[in-house]
Amino acid sequence: MSGLPLVVRRLGRVEYADGLRLMEALRARRTAGEIPDVLLLVEHPPVLTLGRGARREHVLASASELEARGVELFETDRGGDVTYHGPGQVVGYPIVELPPGRRDVRRWVRDLEEAMILAAADHGVAAGRLEGMHGVWLGEGAEPETPGPSRKLGAIGVHLTRWVSTHGFAFNVTTRLEDFGLIVPCGISGRGVTSLAAELGRDPASDGVERSLARHLADVLDRRLEWVETDATFVQVQVVRRGKSGVELLALRRSPDRGGFWQPVTGHVEGGEQMPAAAARELREETGLDAAPVALGYRHSFLWDAGPMPVIAEERAFAVRAPPDFEPALDGREHVEARWIPPEEAVRIFPFAGLRRGAELARRWGDA
Repeated sequence: MSGLPLVVRRLGRVEYADGLRLMEALRARRTAGEIPDVLLLVEHPPVLTLGRGARREHVLASASELEARGVELFETDRGGDVTYHGPGQVVGYPIVELPPGRRDVRRWVRDLEEAMILAAADHGVAAGRLEGMHGVWLGEGAEPETPGPSRKLGAIGVHLTRWVSTHGFAFNVTTRLEDFGLIVPCGISGRGVTSLAAELGRDPASDGVERSLARHLADVLDRRLEWVETDATFVQVQVVRRGKSGVELLALRRSPDRGGFWQPVTGHVEGGEQMPAAAARELREETGLDAAPVALGYRHSFLWDAGPMPVIAEERAFAVRAPPDFEPALDGREHVEARWIPPEEAVRIFPFAGLRRGAELARRWGDA
């Protein structure tokens, strides 16, 4: 083993737009030699991504159907056609500078395939390759061949800039396979899609799958694994009230020196503080409302600071009901204006994907 590190960040849920921003920040730092190789392991909410070679007709669902099902659509600079990401799928983004002896795109794709094949074997599934196809396969024609029709377990789509890789692989663990019916997966018709859970008849733990994928990729690259925890922790609190026309959310405008944008209550979790306590404290400090926020069951990671050493933060979302006549008390240092707005306006004006997702969840919670 070379002794060079592969830094692994297990980030959990990441909104796809946040993932793109994070990849680009890390790619720039890796190209400049400011950080070592990094592997991000994430899970995305339902999203369709179009690679450089994608054909629009391979998206089978209409725009209205995608919107109704809460599925986003993104065009990307990776190779390949259209693919689906969603809950239960481990997505790996290696931000890796390929060494001089490995600067071959086909070899890099095969290296990623090998890591997935070995991870599948760790969990009792004999996956392999299918001639003429990228990714990891089972069934007829795969090598080694397994029973049943050919079906894809893991997909690959990469982008290389000055031999630094972004994007990567998607490995189906407990993914809802019916969601692949929204597309022609990777532009390949007549072949199926599978998951570890479908092959095993039970749900394997994603934690173990992530560790297998990281370990085998490090071995393939001759790197030493280095696990890194989250750099900072935040809460967001969506304040909800019932207005004349339905649910309203509280939007706070930050002072000009703090960005000047609209957001809900947000803040750091202080050392030793539990997240519910942090949510209640931030709510009280930023609005004057003394109440106990309720967890919305939404936890995500994002790039907080894109400086020379990018800072990755984790945030959990909470909601609280305010009295119909409540108006926040602002201190003017952090926020300079407050408005009650419908959730759809919050989704439009909140600048970050995680805050918009929190607003959508708060709307549903407020309607319940």
